[in-house]
Amino acid sequence: MLVGYVSDENDVAIADVAVELIGADGVPVGCRSSASGRVDADIPPGRYDVVLAGVGYGPKRTTAVVGSEPVRFRLLSDRTYGFVWPKETVSGHTAQIRVSCPRPYRLSLWRYGSRRERVAPLGVGEHEPGATAVPLPDGDVSGSGVDWSPGEFPGQRVVAPERGGLYFVHVDDDGGGFHGLPWIVSPAAPAASVAVLASDLTWTAYNSFGGRSNYLNPAGLPPAPVVSRRQDLAFYTTPERGEWEDEHYPPLSLRRPDPDASIPLTEDVDGPTTTRPGPHLAAADWRLLAWLERQGIEHDLYAESRLARGAVPLDAYRVLVLGCHPEYWTHPMFEQVRDWVHAGGRLLHLGGNGLNCEVELLDDDRLLVHNGDTRELGAGDGPDWSRFTARREPEAALLGVGYDQRGLLTAAPYEVVEPSHWAFAGTGLAAGDLFGHASLNGRILGGASGHETDKISPHSPPGTTLLARGVNANGGGAHLVHVPALGRGEVVSAGSIAFVMSLLVDDVVSALTRNVLDRFLADR
Repeated sequence: MLVGYVSDENDVAIADVAVELIGADGVPVGCRSSASGRVDADIPPGRYDVVLAGVGYGPKRTTAVVGSEPVRFRLLSDRTYGFVWPKETVSGHTAQIRVSCPRPYRLSLWRYGSRRERVAPLGVGEHEPGATAVPLPDGDVSGSGVDWSPGEFPGQRVVAPERGGLYFVHVDDDGGGFHGLPWIVSPAAPAASVAVLASDLTWTAYNSFGGRSNYLNPAGLPPAPVVSRRQDLAFYTTPERGEWEDEHYPPLSLRRPDPDASIPLTEDVDGPTTTRPGPHLAAADWRLLAWLERQGIEHDLYAESRLARGAVPLDAYRVLVLGCHPEYWTHPMFEQVRDWVHAGGRLLHLGGNGLNCEVELLDDDRLLVHNGDTRELGAGDGPDWSRFTARREPEAALLGVGYDQRGLLTAAPYEVVEPSHWAFAGTGLAAGDLFGHASLNGRILGGASGHETDKISPHSPPGTTLLARGVNANGGGAHLVHVPALGRGEVVSAGSIAFVMSLLVDDVVSALTRNVLDRFLADR
């Protein structure tokens, strides 16, 4: 009978895994997984103790009920994984480092600001040799999360530094492996006039550890693990279907490793991003924070999830800065920021495709995404291709711009439209001049307008002013806009994911961003 399937942390089938099933009679039955990861055994239905072992994967013991649904056995590759929990912490509070590593390892804490700075050693793996590799739970790990080192012991604990910011715990193992664990540290009390949001909710939506993200199998794991990702994943086999054509999507856990957020040690903040997700996830936020520190702009960093819990004191800040891709927001987050701007706050949105989809936080560690059936949104050949707009209200009414799919995966410079605007003071630019040629976006080359772009829409507030437009092909360029009066506040939006990646290397992008912040901070 079919017992189940064996797959790895990416839900890719593992062949030739030795499987031993022990039932109530205590007699072991051995078998091996097939090329598709399938496990068949001549056993009656019931509860079994199961042992699994495969070359290149950590062995484990588990239990399974056989005879109803096929069991999804999961094995973890022989490589380093981990995360800090909670992934965002207030200065002075304690978090836990949860690591699985097949070899002895060392931990150290680093701050990612104007440069990568070593803060302190954190010791070594605290388990006996061979016990540093922690088994992966069975089932849908993307939704259930990973309980590595729960409780006070034996997890490695770390106290959040007094100085807030973006930190990484480095895990270096004796085999030369490395994994960086992002950790957002917020201040115990507001200490600056500028607050910055790190996009941890968006990071979670993109995190496919366990075989599922909001882009990979968003509606749930397939009945059996894939053998060839290129041949078996729906993204490739039925691209005409699209990613989101279902009404409901299972939650995604924040409590699991996020390999895409790890930044390779060979990547420097002043160099191009070197991984596919780098230009729009944690590596991009690092570039923004480095620019702020080098400009001497004091700021406090918070996680989006903290704002979602209502724990960011917006009223204490004059300016709120959003990074390159804050795509997934809860509706209460939107309402908090909208009300804060109307009351006099200044919002600087330095990204693209922002606030495009509503999410909910469940039990503080699961993210529920409300994509809906996006076929109802149309072809996306203009602004406002937005799941948030369809479900709640237009994000363009706050940001001044809405997402336009025509700019997807393109990049180009911006063209000046309104050179007399104060944002261009001191740049010497005239109408029609181009800026934003240089970029650290190692994935989408070409300039500061790109990757994903937004435009002025019918929902943009009255008075929204177009300052510059990207010259991307086929009308895909971003709109850099100023909303001069939104209640008693105002907004500037870059309209481009790639904009942040030009801050450190393009003088005009840097100068106009500095002009905006100086104006927002001085305008009382």
